[in-house]
Amino acid sequence: MKKNNALAIGITIIAFFGLVAIFAGMCAPYEPSAIDQNNLLMPPSLHHPLGTDSLGRDLLSRMIYGARISLAVGIIAVGIATLLGVFLGCVAGFYGGMIDAFIMRLVDIILCFPTLFLILAVVAILEPSIFNIMVIIGLTGWMGTARLVRSEILSLKEREFVQAARAIGASNARIILRHLLPHAMGPVLVSATLGIGSAILLESGLSFLGLGVQPPVPSWGNILIEAKSTLGIAWWITVFPGLAILVTILGFNLISEGLKKEIG
Repeated sequence: MKKNNALAIGITIIAFFGLVAIFAGMCAPYEPSAIDQNNLLMPPSLHHPLGTDSLGRDLLSRMIYGARISLAVGIIAVGIATLLGVFLGCVAGFYGGMIDAFIMRLVDIILCFPTLFLILAVVAILEPSIFNIMVIIGLTGWMGTARLVRSEILSLKEREFVQAARAIGASNARIILRHLLPHAMGPVLVSATLGIGSAILLESGLSFLGLGVQPPVPSWGNILIEAKSTLGIAWWITVFPGLAILVTILGFNLISEGLKKEIG
């Protein structure tokens, strides 16, 4: 990490937000849903370092608890997408033939639909909730990972060490899990770290549209939608959550760049 500045800076940023999210109960100076009618739309001050919103709730406390929601959605959604993409990519690349053709045509069909509009349609049908958001983002984001893993498996399965494993009677599952998948995981890690930033941005966009995490549960996206009506008189409600989203996505992008440098 001393020689890889991008990786070091990215890990530092994400570690900071991660620790804040884990210890939100200790870091937040107030309850995130505590209403104070005497401090409506107060600018940043000693008592409220990031100000208050239209209901007098402390913005810093809401952002700290919002970090827990936004990071959880991003990591779990990308975890679902990565697991599904790795599984289907391994199956398609290793077995080939009709199985490969079927999975790749499925990927092509899903990619024909604009992802955002597909997610909006599904969320509009289902009840908006944290669980539904994570699952929907995960189930609509596995295609790139599947293609990436498939291409890696296709190039690896003809190597000598795989032929040697076949010669000693190793099963297909053992060849995939012990010999092929570890060699294919480098690019997947780079893609996954980029995907977490994209998932956080997507969750924030859905919450901003009212289709994501529902109030009073705070997330960075629904804090922004609450700020829409007070943008002209309370700039802090828009600026600080927007900066948090920006810096977090920048952190994951820096980690991805650093991993790419180490792997490449």
